[in-house]
Amino acid sequence: MDQAEVLLIGGRAGVGKTTVGWEVSARMRAAMVPHCVIEGDFMGQAHPAPEGDPRRRKIAERNLAALWSNYAELGYRRLIYTHTVSVLAENEGMFQRAMGADVGIVRVVLTASDATARERLTGRELGSELEQEVEGSARKARILDEQAPLDTVRVATDGRAVVDIAREVVGATRWLASVSGDSSRFEKRPGPGGVPARVIRPDATSSH
Repeated sequence: MDQAEVLLIGGRAGVGKTTVGWEVSARMRAAMVPHCVIEGDFMGQAHPAPEGDPRRRKIAERNLAALWSNYAELGYRRLIYTHTVSVLAENEGMFQRAMGADVGIVRVVLTASDATARERLTGRELGSELEQEVEGSARKARILDEQAPLDTVRVATDGRAVVDIAREVVGATRWLASVSGDSSRFEKRPGPGGVPARVIRPDATSSH
């Protein structure tokens, strides 16, 4: 395949993006599907450059472009990219500039309740930033609810095993034709302004 494709895995802090991203990668490895993985949280870590600072966005894009060029030179065409708000339309240009204007983009948002996110963050954040992370997680959840494009696939994580979540995330792509819950689980319905929204079919059965 010549066209580059990126699977964007977004979601609030504490939802399990990194863990799910690596489990998706494990499924790809088991099926011998060439791909690469980038954790977007590390692409813009420069200080001082507070959240929202244009310098952080610029360095993240430059780092993504540099990494992808190395992967692409070696023949890779599929990328798993995890980052909280990667799915937002405002970030689409970054991937088009870094990976090519015709890059295929699949958007997935992992969701979790406030209680679940706090529990996971409490187990993860052993330093001084727990409350800051909890507040930021709730704020990003609201942003994703309001601004995620209509073609974004939402996958609930509360009370579910990582392998089941990853199976559903993979099902949002066409990367593994043998995965139960591939594109046949989805249908397009009219959304606001007549734009089709991709949703899970209510009559689709799950193999989880």
